[in-house]
Amino acid sequence: MTTLKQVLKNKLTKKELELLPRSFDTIGNIVIFSEFPNELIKKQKLIGETLIKLNKNIHTVLKKTSMTSGIYRTRKLTLIAGKKNTETLHKEHGFVLRLDPKKTYFSPRESTERLRIENQVKPKEEILVMFSGISPLPIMIAKNKPQTKTHAIEINPLAHKYASENIKLNKVFDKIKVYQGDVKKILPKINKKFDRIIMPLPKDAYKFLDLVFRYIKKKGIINLYFFSKEDSYKDMEKIVENTAKKSNKKIRILNKKKVLPYSPKVWKIVFDIKITS
Repeated sequence: MTTLKQVLKNKLTKKELELLPRSFDTIGNIVIFSEFPNELIKKQKLIGETLIKLNKNIHTVLKKTSMTSGIYRTRKLTLIAGKKNTETLHKEHGFVLRLDPKKTYFSPRESTERLRIENQVKPKEEILVMFSGISPLPIMIAKNKPQTKTHAIEINPLAHKYASENIKLNKVFDKIKVYQGDVKKILPKINKKFDRIIMPLPKDAYKFLDLVFRYIKKKGIINLYFFSKEDSYKDMEKIVENTAKKSNKKIRILNKKKVLPYSPKVWKIVFDIKITS
C-alpha cells in the first residue's frame, strides 16, 4: 500500500518529510492529527489533500490545536483539507456512533479499553456510567450484554443529544437511560445503587468518589480513571483509600492499568476497585 510519505517524496524537502506526522486518529470519514509541526503549516493543505486522495473513505482532515478542556471536554480542531462538515458516523466493535468531534469528546484509541470493561460486565448488572459522552460504552455493553441495564449521565447537551440518537441507531433504547446534567445533581434523583459505576473522566473523576461510595452496592465494582505520572499511583491509592474509609467502605484495588499516554511521562490510568464490605 502506498504511504503518504512515498506520495509526497518529490513535493516536500527531506527535512519536511522527516517531520511528517506518522500517526493520526480516524473517526468515521475524518482524520485528526494530534500533533502537527509548525514547520509544515505552509504544506498542510497539500498533506491533507494527498491523504484524502490516498483514502477514498476520508472526506475531511483536521489538526488538533488545543488540548481537551472545559466541563464539556472539547478541543479545538482546525480544518486542513476536505469538507467543512465535521459530523460523521463511526463504527466500532459492531455498533455505530454519530458525532461531531469538534463538539463532543470521543477517542477511537480507547476502543480496546471499552472492550476490556465490557468483558468484565456480568449479564444482569445494573450499571452507572458517569461523564458518558456520546455513550459508546453504554451502547457496547447493551449490545453484548442485553440483560444489563445502564444509566448514563452527561453534562454536555450536544453529547447528550448524540447519545440519544446513537441509542436509537443501535436499537438499545430499552436497555439504556440517559440523563443530561451535573452528576452531583442527577444521581441523587435516580436514587438507586449500582453493581458497577464507571468513571471515565481522568482529570476530575476522583472528586466524585464520595458520591460513588454512596451509590455502589456491596461487592460492586468501580472503574476509576485518572491521570498520573508513569508508574506513580501512590497518591491516587491514598485518595481512594481515605475516601472509602470516610464512607465506611472497605475496598480492594483489583487492577491498576495504563490505558493511554496523555503527555510526556503522563498516562491515563484505570483502577478497578471492588467493594468488599
